[in-house]
Amino acid sequence: MKSLKYSVVLLITVIAFLSCNSEKKSGANNSAEMYQCPMKCEDDKLYNDQGSCPVCKMDLKQIETVSEANSSTEISETSVFNLTSKWHTEEGDEIQLQDLKGKTLVMVMIYTSCKAACPRLVADMRNIEAQIPREQLQDLNFILVSIDPKTDTPERLKAFAIENLMDDAQWTFLQGSESGVREFANVLAVKYKQISPIDFSHSNIISVFNSEGELVHQQEGLGVDNKETVQAILELTNKK
Repeated sequence: MKSLKYSVVLLITVIAFLSCNSEKKSGANNSAEMYQCPMKCEDDKLYNDQGSCPVCKMDLKQIETVSEANSSTEISETSVFNLTSKWHTEEGDEIQLQDLKGKTLVMVMIYTSCKAACPRLVADMRNIEAQIPREQLQDLNFILVSIDPKTDTPERLKAFAIENLMDDAQWTFLQGSESGVREFANVLAVKYKQISPIDFSHSNIISVFNSEGELVHQQEGLGVDNKETVQAILELTNKK
């Protein structure tokens, strides 16, 4: 585990970022209306917009999703939520990292055309998820960030999510700008380099953040013992 090393990297990066952005946000509204099928045809899947369920065609019902922690506008100086880059989810929604506030985050950087390390990272994420009690999954968000934003459009990420059975509510895929991806990778101490038009070399790191966006744990490698990672996640979700 290299939590301390990467925590220091995160702290230094965020402080540098804040020094370049002295104007602080205040009174930002983090709340969002969410909708769900009343019959829960797709289990606990949520939608950002009103409409009808694609399965049973019933009108989606608005649900209350804003927690007390989410309603707070204060952000720690070491929080990844200080980054203001914009992202698109696999559903095509535009978000900022701060919109993920309120849940424990398990993050990894991949690209969908990868045939070597990324499938194993995806398997590691699935293995971690399988060890979390179902009742605690609602407090978790597994985030997969593409390092190839030109290729990994929201549509491609959506297809990848479906193909890999990662289309439930606890999974989120993000496509950002090249600068946003690079900035985010620096915060996670993930190194990557394009070595051909369709190939990247990259670090294999899974990061765990608390609900305030503060880094608490990292595991590095492929197929490694994830006992400490799972324990860190359980401790965070048990605090809720």
